[in-house]
Amino acid sequence: MPPFDVPEGDPFGPHNLPYGVFSREGAPDRTVGVRLGDHVLDAGAAARALGSPYASLLAQPSLNPLLAAGRTTWSDVRRALTAWVTVPAHQEAVGAFLHPLASVTLHLPFEVADYVDFYASENHARNVGQIFRPDAADSLTPNWKHLPIGYHGRSGTVVVSGTDVVRPSGQRKAPADAEPVFGPSVRLDIEAEVGFVVGVPSERGRPVALGDFREHVFGLCLLNDWSARDIQAWEYVPLGPFLGKSFATSVSAWITPLDALEDAQVAPPGRTHALLPYLDDAADSGNEPGGYDLRISVAINGSTVSEPPFSTMYWTAAQQLAHMTVNGASLRTGDLYGSGTVSGPEPGQRGSLLELTWNGRDPLELPEGKRTFLEDGDVVTLSAWAPGPGGTRVGLGDVSGRIVASAVE
Repeated sequence: MPPFDVPEGDPFGPHNLPYGVFSREGAPDRTVGVRLGDHVLDAGAAARALGSPYASLLAQPSLNPLLAAGRTTWSDVRRALTAWVTVPAHQEAVGAFLHPLASVTLHLPFEVADYVDFYASENHARNVGQIFRPDAADSLTPNWKHLPIGYHGRSGTVVVSGTDVVRPSGQRKAPADAEPVFGPSVRLDIEAEVGFVVGVPSERGRPVALGDFREHVFGLCLLNDWSARDIQAWEYVPLGPFLGKSFATSVSAWITPLDALEDAQVAPPGRTHALLPYLDDAADSGNEPGGYDLRISVAINGSTVSEPPFSTMYWTAAQQLAHMTVNGASLRTGDLYGSGTVSGPEPGQRGSLLELTWNGRDPLELPEGKRTFLEDGDVVTLSAWAPGPGGTRVGLGDVSGRIVASAVE
């Protein structure tokens, strides 16, 4: 089958066209690629061959120049790419630059500037509250319905899908221990999330309004915020996550532009508390709905263990961006922020092992044995799709990682 003839129903058809960065054997330089079915289009080479004014943006070893170019350019480039892979007159010229996906090496698609992670699922927050504060009158903290809670992570440990994750070591102290001990984490967990990629920077001192979300955010990807729960539990009071979170965050090799997700937009859940004006996304506010209908699957060693629905997230990516900048903090091209763990209302929709096993009380039954938390050799894969135009599906690039033994005795 010719590369342009993507099978009907393929979630990576011309209605999708996510961006990545790849290299080929014998051609080690990295360049921007666009996925079409099970092929990758060398976008820069195609642009040069067709005399496109965007050739310099696409013939780059990173998506950052394209990210910084802004929404008008994003839309123009997407229209051009769509034409190149769908209009027969272009296919002879472009066909030479389509490479089988299996023949290329995928790289981290953009240079990560800052990394922030949120805590936006009410289901997840309530589950965590019930696990750790079972006697509390309310499983949510008092601030949860008033602002998107988050923490500032470590951008240097964001890695592309397929990168091994070394089991972290650190201090941990179980409730029965008299003193803390040091060693590899024994409660290594996942967090199934969606990451949002910032393109256009903002001026320091000037907050980004809810309605300007699409002017700054280029696209999204799947994200796994690996978590060492035992290290986290000992260190996080009073300043929050640190070493239990900063050792690795895995992202997909493919960034799906927001323009590919127009048909996946949904309203967020109903608000139960009045919001301050900078976060108010009421239906009559004039802002976009803010939510996305993304259907996520979590697999461990090939066995599906959860299917979290992103549409249930209480806080939207637009609200998170507004809150992240309301104090005057500036955005930079390549900023990445995670949604926080995606968990639905049902037991089979929980996005972390902490919840799925209820802090180890209820082990998962897998073909290779029981799991409470991750063991060395385990491979975790997140996949997802969203509704697309005309009943199609828009695929999000998978994100996977294999746990390898700690480098510290």
